[in-house]
Amino acid sequence: MNEKGVNQTGDAAPTYRRYEEGETAFRSMTDMIFEADGSYKCPVYVHRAPPCQAHCPSGHDVRGWLSIVSGLDKPDEGTAWQAYAFRRMTEANPFPAIMGRVCPAPCQDGCNRDEVDEHVGINAVEHYIGDWAIGHGLAFPAPPTETGKKVAIVGGGPSGLAAAYFLRRKGHACTIFEEGDALGGMMIFGIPAYRTPRDVVNKEIQRIIDMGVEVRLGTRVGTDVTVADLEKDYDAVYWGIGAQSGKPLPCPGAEASNCVSGISFLRAFNEGRLKHLTGRVLVVGGGDTAMDVAAVARRLGRTENLPAKDRPENVILGQTVHDVARVARREGADVWIVYRRPISKAPAARHEIDAVIAEGVEIRDNLAPLEVVRGEDGRATHLRVVPVEWKEGTMVAQEGQEFDIEGALIVGATGQAGDYRGIEEFDNGEGLMAADGHHRSPVRPGHFVGGDAITPHLITSAIGHASIAVDSMDRYLRGEDAPRRPKVDVHHFDLVADLRRHGRQPDDYNHQPSWGTCDGNYAVHNYEDRSSSEIVHHQDLFLGHFDHVPMNRRNEPAITPETVVDNFEERFTGFSDEHAIGEAERCMSCGMCLECDNCLIYCPQDAVYRLRKGERTIGRYVDTDYDKCIGCHICMDVCPSGYIRMGLGE
Repeated sequence: MNEKGVNQTGDAAPTYRRYEEGETAFRSMTDMIFEADGSYKCPVYVHRAPPCQAHCPSGHDVRGWLSIVSGLDKPDEGTAWQAYAFRRMTEANPFPAIMGRVCPAPCQDGCNRDEVDEHVGINAVEHYIGDWAIGHGLAFPAPPTETGKKVAIVGGGPSGLAAAYFLRRKGHACTIFEEGDALGGMMIFGIPAYRTPRDVVNKEIQRIIDMGVEVRLGTRVGTDVTVADLEKDYDAVYWGIGAQSGKPLPCPGAEASNCVSGISFLRAFNEGRLKHLTGRVLVVGGGDTAMDVAAVARRLGRTENLPAKDRPENVILGQTVHDVARVARREGADVWIVYRRPISKAPAARHEIDAVIAEGVEIRDNLAPLEVVRGEDGRATHLRVVPVEWKEGTMVAQEGQEFDIEGALIVGATGQAGDYRGIEEFDNGEGLMAADGHHRSPVRPGHFVGGDAITPHLITSAIGHASIAVDSMDRYLRGEDAPRRPKVDVHHFDLVADLRRHGRQPDDYNHQPSWGTCDGNYAVHNYEDRSSSEIVHHQDLFLGHFDHVPMNRRNEPAITPETVVDNFEERFTGFSDEHAIGEAERCMSCGMCLECDNCLIYCPQDAVYRLRKGERTIGRYVDTDYDKCIGCHICMDVCPSGYIRMGLGE
């Protein structure tokens, strides 16, 4: 058998056999170098990036902090493993408690564990660590030195806050200019509080501010403060203004008063102004914003016979505030999602789609909006749509089959744009900002951009932008050119830094020619770091090593159409210590030594040996005696994590 069986999803699953019975041919011509049972190739320990990390827009060292939770990488004496994991986790992202709750976890989409049973519940472990850190009052350390440089950050949302965090880590002073009366941006105004509890958000924001970040609320750059003022008082500017204005539906009639954007709908709800709806709500779109709008609408419920001033659109547009006395007389809202593609192709997380369906939202896909039909009073009464088919990625409308769907409130969630009043020069013509690969603005030197202002996407994407932008900004402030970004542009594990932490770093190299490098202590021997250019895939692993272990799942309340109204309890209940450890132990440590001892056990020459305890660290668990090694490839074949490659001697 060839690592094949049947797993619980009905797909091919690994067994303990790598090769098919009777197979004699090598899989690659480059491996056909054997003489008898040996070759001149000997093993090299090669660190490559795991796909979870490569799929994470903020470049989390996911494998690194999972190895801490699982106990593979142990903290220094006197440090709790949760605190050690938090430090590793927040090297890339300062919001673990928030992200563990709301991130759709693209890291899990790339997890190689899916080839065995199910992916690792990465965001559930992150949720646990984030809550532990809040509960134990963990803070970010102040920078060891101050550079004397000052950066203006425009926008106090996730991208601007992340930029402040990364800037303070490098010792740069920074001031956040936020036109609103609170920090948080879309984490506060764009995501319902039952998904991101406000106390959690506020505590993770405060942790950043406590690093020494100045904040100026109620200050709009472009009117209260000019761009010229920023350039005069600061050494660089970071634009993290987001895209907090929803684009109107791209069809005639969308200017109707009861045709609103998903962003304005969620802001009205999160500010406590919108408390109930009336009639059918049509949500147009298939992204996360559309799912949040639909879920909130179901929870708000509907009240009939509203006076004109209490119509939802008047509240959303800021003309009035709902009377709470009507809340008690609500019933389930009639909510439809209208999407032009198959719902299976929607960009929203599958879990969010399944949740709104379970809560009673109607999904009508493969329908393209044509027109907002309005009544004599100018208000929308129907949405005219046409069924469509998708052929080779092209939408084909079924002409002559148009029909109208009744709706009292039409919410468009099909795009976002920024507000460029007073800063028009930065508008790229599409309501967004332009930036290069280093997140530099082409408009003015010393200006950098990140987050939804470039491309509306995930919070983790905004944080990843901030990290790259701050790297570029740091070099700009030091008068250096920005180097080419790596192919796998993430927060990589650094073996030398880890050796240094344990006091076992290599000696300084004098850069003189010498013999006997294998005995010198100025290099990390038998190790190659390819993580900046290579991702380890499941074909590189020995999947048969791993048992089928069910995923540990967070508790989630079962919300039905009958119980959804006014159900604003938090979506997930976090892990216990045991569940977090158990889930982390499912990680296959792709691209890094798992310390499983397979290579020691199966080496026929006893050429592989463990390092002494005082010499070990992550990635330095075993070594090879090349006087004994015959290059038989067995150690590579039985390495579960794909850490061993046959290459020494080429």
